[in-house]
Parts: sequence; C-alpha cells; structure tokens
Amino acid sequence: GIIKNKKYRISICAKAQTQSTTPIFIKMKTSLKTIEKIFKPNVVPEGDGARVRRIIGTQDLKRLDPFLMLDHFNAKLPAGFPDHPHRGFETVTYMLKGTFHHEDFKGHKGSISPGDVQWMTAGKGIVHAEMPGSFEEAGDGF
Repeated sequence: GIIKNKKYRISICAKAQTQSTTPIFIKMKTSLKTIEKIFKPNVVPEGDGARVRRIIGTQDLKRLDPFLMLDHFNAKLPAGFPDHPHRGFETVTYMLKGTFHHEDFKGHKGSISPGDVQWMTAGKGIVHAEMPGSFEEAGDGF
C-alpha cells in the first residue's frame, strides 16, 4: 500500500572505475520525497463491452510525458477491443493472466499469454484489434 506523506530516504552506492584497478565507491543521497496525491483510477468503457481502469490519461494525472494512457483491463469474450486505429505512438501490452489475440489490417497476428509483452509501433497509422481468447477466462493485463 501507499502511505500518504511518509518521507523516504534512498541511499545508492555507485561503483566508479579509475585508471587503477581499485574501484572507488561513492555514496549518494537523494532528497526526501513526499507523496503528493493518492487517487483511485476511473473505470471507463472502452472498445466493445469492455471496461478498463484508466490509471494515466485522466484529469487526475496529466503531464506524465511520454505516457498518454495506462489502462488495466480485464475482459472476456464477447467483450474486447475490435478494429480501431492508432497513429503516431507506440502501444505496449503486458499480460497478467488469460490470453489476448491481436490482429492488424496488414495481416500481422498473434496471441499473448501471462508474462508476455506485445510492443506495437503505430507509425503513420494502423488499424488493429485486440480480443480476449476465451468466453470463460478473462484476459487481465495492462
């Protein structure tokens, strides 16, 4: 859990090399950090019958460059994310449990399962779909 307004001190030991073979250890300390805000992600409809917890990409969390969105999804068929476009950014999907199938309009397709990552570069534009692999088990991931 997150403890509001608790201050943490982090010590890091960095190993530096000189021209001699003897390593030099430098101890660095960071400044104290305070948790500024705790919020509960919004549950929003997305795709066709699916609902996601939108963690990044809301009014509560603006300006988290380079991230546009971070969604936690948990969906099983018939819900999912049928054909939709992306343009000019990259998407990353990480699966926690279940299976999701991906297919784009250029004929690329595949499935991802727990622990798998899918990285897609949309470039000038692509239309693709992401659909759960089962009516019984929900695909769960980010």
